[in-house]
Amino acid sequence: MPLVPFTPPQPVATQPGKHYFDYVTVDARRRRVYAAHGGNDSLLIVNADTGKVLGQVRVGPMAGVAVNPQTGDVYTGDGRGEAVSEVDPVTMKEVHRVGVPGHVDAIAYDPLYHRIYADEDDGTRLFVIDARSFTLVKTIRLPGHKPEYLAIDPRTHDLYQNIATNSEIVVIDPKTLTIARTIPTPQISDNHPLQIDERDGTLLVAGENGVLAIYTLAGRHVASTSIPTFVDQCALDESRQVLACAAKSSIVVYGVAANAPPRLIAELPVGHRMHNVGIDVLTGRIWAVWGSPSGDFVQGFTWKRQ
Repeated sequence: MPLVPFTPPQPVATQPGKHYFDYVTVDARRRRVYAAHGGNDSLLIVNADTGKVLGQVRVGPMAGVAVNPQTGDVYTGDGRGEAVSEVDPVTMKEVHRVGVPGHVDAIAYDPLYHRIYADEDDGTRLFVIDARSFTLVKTIRLPGHKPEYLAIDPRTHDLYQNIATNSEIVVIDPKTLTIARTIPTPQISDNHPLQIDERDGTLLVAGENGVLAIYTLAGRHVASTSIPTFVDQCALDESRQVLACAAKSSIVVYGVAANAPPRLIAELPVGHRMHNVGIDVLTGRIWAVWGSPSGDFVQGFTWKRQ
């Protein structure tokens, strides 16, 4: 099942000399694709059915993006501006902002506790924001250095945070907002992507050393496979049992199943410095963003079944 374009590359306006994207996420219910567009200090908003660029909301040199599934509001991290923002994607306006004591990278939202988690870019802290009052409620000191991707277990609401320099995952108890345990990931170095497969009760973790590994939520290593080095963002589609990853300017797609090594099922070169992808879990389409000297772009991809 090869991967083919669903839309042509859509140009995205950017600032002169700045060509950079970061995290991508898809709100499948509201048919929107969101991307942190560092090249324009903006949240990029795209129609998930047509690929049309609907607009950009200037919030600062941002990195992380998370969606509130109940309201559709989008939370973003203003990296160098040391802030977390809430964007109304309908009015395309920033409606709330709170300062935090560090640069922001990855963001996750927990609808049970109404919390925004934002980790410190190239740092040692995790910032916890109450989404209702939009106030910083706690700063958690993390071990090691360079927190990367984070994910929330939808059943227990435990927060799993990759620590790149320590080859481990930190698990944070949502009730106490303290570190409950750590999961060593010796198969991985420079941990980057992290996804939770709720159906199988597993963690999918990849490192820049070219390894994709599966662990149980308790931390037992299940399986590993080789992947391209310098993998960055991955996105999981549980219903279709596929994991899409951005690696070396290509999209690589793996079939994932419990207690088995992930298997490569598709690979497609996309664009210069393409290192972020998201999946529309309603349609299975994969969305990629990238910046290059020739411009910044967003594009959708789909399966061509044979």
